[in-house]
Amino acid sequence: MNRQPASPLPHVPLRALIGLRDGDDPDLWARIRAVQLLAARERALLLLAANLIAAAIAVMLLANHVRAIWLAPWAAALAGVAVRTTTYRLRTPDRPGGYAGLADVRHPTLEALALGVVWSVVPLAFAHDIDVTTALALHIVVAVLMAAATLALVSLPMAAVTFVGLVSAAGALAMLVAGNPVGAIADLLFAALLGVATVDRARALAMLHAADVALAEGDETVGLLLRDFDETSAHWLWETDASRRIVNPSARFAAACGTDQAGIAGRPLLEVLAGDGWESGQVAPVLRELATMLKHRESVRDLELPITVRGERRWWQIAASPRRDADGHFGGFRGVGSDITEQRASADKIARMARFDTLTGLPNRLYVNEELTRALAQAEQWRSRCGFMMIDLDRFKAVNDTLGHPVGDRLLGKVSERLASLVTDNELVGRLGGDEFAVVVRDATDPAHVERLAHTIIDILSRPYEVDQHTLYIGASVGVAVSPRDGRSAETLIRSADLALYRSKDQGGGVFHAYEPQLHVEAEERRVLEMALRKALENQELYLDYQPVVDARSGTLRGFEALLRWRHPAFGLISPVKFIPIAEEARLIAEIGAWVVRTACAEAASWPGGVHVAVNVSPEQLHNPQFVTVVAEALSDSGLSPQRLELEVTESVFLREGTGAVRVLGDILALGVGLSLDDFGTGYSSLGYLSSTRFSSIKIDRSFVQTAATGRAEAIAIIRAVVAMADSLNMTTTAEGVETEAELRMVQELGCRSIQGYYFGRPLPVEEARALTQRHQQTRAA
Repeated sequence: MNRQPASPLPHVPLRALIGLRDGDDPDLWARIRAVQLLAARERALLLLAANLIAAAIAVMLLANHVRAIWLAPWAAALAGVAVRTTTYRLRTPDRPGGYAGLADVRHPTLEALALGVVWSVVPLAFAHDIDVTTALALHIVVAVLMAAATLALVSLPMAAVTFVGLVSAAGALAMLVAGNPVGAIADLLFAALLGVATVDRARALAMLHAADVALAEGDETVGLLLRDFDETSAHWLWETDASRRIVNPSARFAAACGTDQAGIAGRPLLEVLAGDGWESGQVAPVLRELATMLKHRESVRDLELPITVRGERRWWQIAASPRRDADGHFGGFRGVGSDITEQRASADKIARMARFDTLTGLPNRLYVNEELTRALAQAEQWRSRCGFMMIDLDRFKAVNDTLGHPVGDRLLGKVSERLASLVTDNELVGRLGGDEFAVVVRDATDPAHVERLAHTIIDILSRPYEVDQHTLYIGASVGVAVSPRDGRSAETLIRSADLALYRSKDQGGGVFHAYEPQLHVEAEERRVLEMALRKALENQELYLDYQPVVDARSGTLRGFEALLRWRHPAFGLISPVKFIPIAEEARLIAEIGAWVVRTACAEAASWPGGVHVAVNVSPEQLHNPQFVTVVAEALSDSGLSPQRLELEVTESVFLREGTGAVRVLGDILALGVGLSLDDFGTGYSSLGYLSSTRFSSIKIDRSFVQTAATGRAEAIAIIRAVVAMADSLNMTTTAEGVETEAELRMVQELGCRSIQGYYFGRPLPVEEARALTQRHQQTRAA
């Protein structure tokens, strides 16, 4: 290290400043020239704007004095030269701390010369045909342009002086020819002032850059010395000669290379770093990048390299700067290096954790999105298709609820193994979260292949699993979207696959469904209805109809079933089949259900004492312990006897074990409220439900009633068995959907105690229901 840090220059030679020759320190002036070019690049758009605006104004001023056949080519030439100059300037490498030769700063002078020549045409060729006012305006425009050019080219004084001098000389000459020597002198004085200011400002900038370079070099040298003498540091120094061969290797550098100092002294640095790949040419791309930087004598900053030391892969980080002797001759590189293998391993681990699921080891949502984005880009490039599958496990939540999350986690691990065994290099499988998985199909040009894969996934995942001595049965639903038909972005394709999955789940699960545009229409309709449903209660759009329930033998009124209805001012009457599922998904069912219970109880309290009211209850309501309080308050506020209220539940409420629904039903029974098992036989019928909860009645679904009326022996046997079972458990049986005389006689013969259906009455508005109860009361009194 025989060179001392440079100090700020007390004097800046004019010839070096304008680029006619090198300064006393070629290395320093090479850096100053690089900074000058970079500063000019930053003001390139200013120079372009000044030229184009001035040209536009000049054209407007000269349009009535100069023929277009001459003016148009001049304007085109000026625009072409200005744009070419700006383009070249913007291509200047953005490398602070780099180097530039004399030829690099001379090129802008040629560009300024070309611009000056084009602008000289205005006073020399066009000015003699114009009046005094136009000439004065044109003179002002050119003066402003010269000032703007001086500002834009202040870091390149030779270019600035060339442009200003040429334009001002042309203007002065034109004034002399026109007999205005005073104006010509004024032009030349103005140009001289601009030139002096430019050189002065450029000299100040050069001195400032020299000071910055000296400070940076001093800081770098001090830092290298500190690392060299710090024995506890993990860094080491290295140095090469002009041929890039290692010289004066430190002991720590040799140890990092797995050898001694003599083993690497005099060897090419790149050969030492490449190891066994030097002879074969099989080296890392970053090593080729380093070779290019060394060849161009560029500074190296924190470059990370893979190195093989004694058969072990290591990672180094190196930094270096070119060094020059007192005469300015290049003498090689001096740098520092460190082993960052452990830090790199930690970073890789963090990166993997960020992109892979810790439970299953599969790519996570982030990685899946990145891979899908890449697949879409490749498909668009090659004009092919890529696909995206969303997979949701059926009945998985029941496993978590009954056997616990640890068993559920191990089940997810086995599901992941099966999925990973199904995919090829053309697919990537990942876990999105919970029990949702995804498959990215990079090449989905064959629809049959995608469909086969979807069916295979459903088949493989539906086979039994052995987990902790439990045999578990789950299933899978799949939704598929294919680009570009179903979406051109990752976000759109995921949304389309999700809508397709939603349709598969709606169909009961265990099926595959491809995206269709209609699904988006339905999803948008659900979104609009959900928005409207959130305000339905507030806007008093919800109301209750009441369908009569009569005694099967006498036909007398026993009660009503309260049925929720929604009439929207814009959409009209909306079917409960459509809006009830939306209310459950949007978590609105609790508020709406509470309103239904309160409204039905308040209405039933005005009916005769023997008439009861039945209210349908969603499973979502029963999984909320606060629902008991809702029922109790509704009874208390209305004054209705608990025995006159009956809550109807479906068998699906028992599927989510461990959520407290059975306990909630028990608390409701303790209030004295009756329970009815609705739609018995159509879902997941089990006698266990009847033994776990004391139901007061069972409602036979209308599908059995209609089938039995046609004479089907199976349906008749089912109804007869349900009636016998209900009688033995002291429950009432209600036949739903009785619409004809034949159906009435059939259910009477089979022993059903109550009947509900259009044969006795459709759902009635509240006023008609009240009138029916009054007639019933009068009939009983008679």
